[in-house]
Amino acid sequence: MIILVHDRRRIIHTAVTEHPTAVWLSRQVTEAFPWDTAPRYLLRDRDASYGQHFRRRVDAMGITEVVTASRSPWQNAYVERVIGSIRRECLDHIVIFNERHLRCVLSSYVDYYQSTRTHLSLDKDCLELIPLRIGRVVAIPKVTGLHYRYERLTA
Repeated sequence: MIILVHDRRRIIHTAVTEHPTAVWLSRQVTEAFPWDTAPRYLLRDRDASYGQHFRRRVDAMGITEVVTASRSPWQNAYVERVIGSIRRECLDHIVIFNERHLRCVLSSYVDYYQSTRTHLSLDKDCLELIPLRIGRVVAIPKVTGLHYRYERLTA
């Protein structure tokens, strides 16, 4: 499960389970938006795991659900793009052993995605802008060496 904020394509919550249920999904929404931080709208697909329990929880949080049309992934293009990036840039290159390993790799990739990876839709900026420094350039491995972040050390 991925919860994405559309403003700068920030991933605010990820979760992994083998069998998602409405109860599990409603718990994830509660964890993603504690207290009064819930957005006004939630765009989601028509997966059968979004059951009554999930819909009641979202309604109680004051969130209006917007459900995409069936077989229309382009209506949720930002999330589809993030999922595709995770698959192409990370999961296609790593053998995942179990759920715990997937959580670790996904957490590392999300950190890379937020702080290092450039985005064409943001004029090749990363989500978190880093101030420029003067000094020697070093390569910092990310996602267990699958990607690198290049940074200047202070002189």
